[in-house]
Amino acid sequence: MEAFTTHRGLVAPLDRTNVNTDDIIPARFLKTIKRTGFADALFANWRFQVDGKTPNTDFVLNQPRYAGASILVSGDNFGCGSSREHAPWAIREYGFRCVIAPSFADIFYNNCFNNGILPVTLAEATVQELLYQIVSHEGYTLDVDLQAQTVTTPDGRVLRFEIDQFRKQALLQGLDNIGWTLSHHDEISTYEAVRKQSAPWLFKSEGETAARAH
Repeated sequence: MEAFTTHRGLVAPLDRTNVNTDDIIPARFLKTIKRTGFADALFANWRFQVDGKTPNTDFVLNQPRYAGASILVSGDNFGCGSSREHAPWAIREYGFRCVIAPSFADIFYNNCFNNGILPVTLAEATVQELLYQIVSHEGYTLDVDLQAQTVTTPDGRVLRFEIDQFRKQALLQGLDNIGWTLSHHDEISTYEAVRKQSAPWLFKSEGETAARAH
């Protein structure tokens, strides 16, 4: 997984509350557990007309000024609905590294960290101000610093956000839950070696166990 340290990116506004995971990626696209191939499905019901092919020119991501955006700012309760991990897969593959909102659904929030996306929670009034600035200024960018836990606006305003320190350190190192566990391989091996000495019967093979049973 790609680590997140600092990021400067063009910002796209999605001024909607309660954006659920079916909005992010409709259920008809959930036909594989591979993490690739979902970029075109992101917000598909909003990005395309009913034929599924013709772009909806009114939707924000189809506007040329937001092409290549890598930071998304949206409304309260982002990522609610089902727990599908395909939602952060689609967001990341499309090119977003950071999502900023007043609040996130818990499961979606956790899934972001396991997929190299930084979810940033800011006060609703601050998010509304950002949305206004993004729309008012073409080419609006933000600087996000995970180590410092800050978002810096083009005029130098520094916005601080809170984050769980375990999730922060894992994302800084590019470690999902499995990667974090594997990073402790030496400690796990040491524990197993000691445990084999103190409780060897727990490590008997199935063949040995069956032989003793007879």
